[in-house]
Amino acid sequence: MANEIWTIKRCLEWTKEYLAERGEEHPRLSAEWLLCAATGLARIDLYMRMDETLNAAQLETMHAAVVRRAKGEPLQYITGSTQFRMIDVACAPGVLIPRPETEMLVEEVLNYLDAEVLSPEAAARQRVELPWNDEVEQARKAEAALADERATAERRAANLTAADEAALGSDVLGSRAYAEELADREAEEAAAQAAEAEAAKAAEPELDEYDIAIEGADQETALAQDTAAPAPAGPCTARVLEVGCGTGCISLSLAWERRGHVTCTATDIESRAIDLATKNRDALGLTADEVAFSLTNLVSSIPREEWGTFDVLVSNPPYIPTDVMRSLPHEVKDFEPDLALEGGADGLDIFRRLLNAAPYMLRAGGLFACELYEGTLDAAAELCRQAGLSDVRIVHDLTDRPRIVRAIVTEPKQRH
Repeated sequence: MANEIWTIKRCLEWTKEYLAERGEEHPRLSAEWLLCAATGLARIDLYMRMDETLNAAQLETMHAAVVRRAKGEPLQYITGSTQFRMIDVACAPGVLIPRPETEMLVEEVLNYLDAEVLSPEAAARQRVELPWNDEVEQARKAEAALADERATAERRAANLTAADEAALGSDVLGSRAYAEELADREAEEAAAQAAEAEAAKAAEPELDEYDIAIEGADQETALAQDTAAPAPAGPCTARVLEVGCGTGCISLSLAWERRGHVTCTATDIESRAIDLATKNRDALGLTADEVAFSLTNLVSSIPREEWGTFDVLVSNPPYIPTDVMRSLPHEVKDFEPDLALEGGADGLDIFRRLLNAAPYMLRAGGLFACELYEGTLDAAAELCRQAGLSDVRIVHDLTDRPRIVRAIVTEPKQRH
């Protein structure tokens, strides 16, 4: 095989047929993924460069990958990555592979944060037309017209000579007389307008920074507020606690998609998961202040002073019932970690522990959201109601199966 010429096209067709013979459900797609990983090309580039020849290293990588896939190993473990919402996530054996259903869990959390926690951009406030605005404008126009009339009369009078006056008679004399009379009249009007302006200034309400009148007692404190205005509040930041982070895809997506507005604390009991999640965080350029990972059992590492400060507790816990574990597909049952899959007899063992922790971790009004096995959602929702949580809802996935339970903590608890 190494001595033959293997173009991208030939390798793609051969791999597709080989995997199809061994029961691969989507053989061409799998072949494309494996070729992309071996060559470093995007899928579209494969079809633009079909006639290119694979080198020895690429052929060796491709051969090993095809053998692993033929044995049922998940593509994400073989290629080493997968896409999750807006980010690329590194994957590795021993850590649960992100699923599309979990993308919906992230969406539920984001919808809650946007609506209930994060401050929307302040709506632009428009200037209100006050009742006296028209009066002021009319007075301004009248004053301008009067000034124009006076200037015209003065120009005409100043340009006339005695001979002009004699020749033109009373009309010109009238013009000069009018100009003199107008000057006297304007002096009187100017004095009257000054008095009116002072009265209007005293009566005119104080306006705030948006030209909106400050009424009542607020007028008395407007000057003090202007001179001692508080600094504008910084952007609102939501705090999320994730339990069982795996690759970190949930917390990393939340922090990435609402960067600067969401910080996450994420825990996992598996050291390989924490290492992989940290690698994914670093690859995205996120910091430990934005997403902090902790190796611990559920919420054991959360400092007491942080209890009751989180806006969201989110989890994709182990939730497959024990009996269902035996019927899982080969590539899940034999390759992905049982620790991240099995949830006890009814699939709700870890969920119950999380539900017990939620009132201690969340503030009043905080969201508790979990992805669960489709056959357990009704029972999980009832457990939430019995625990005193409100607004309990079941969310269906893209195949219309019940998948997520979400509820609100109305009465936080404190452990003494």
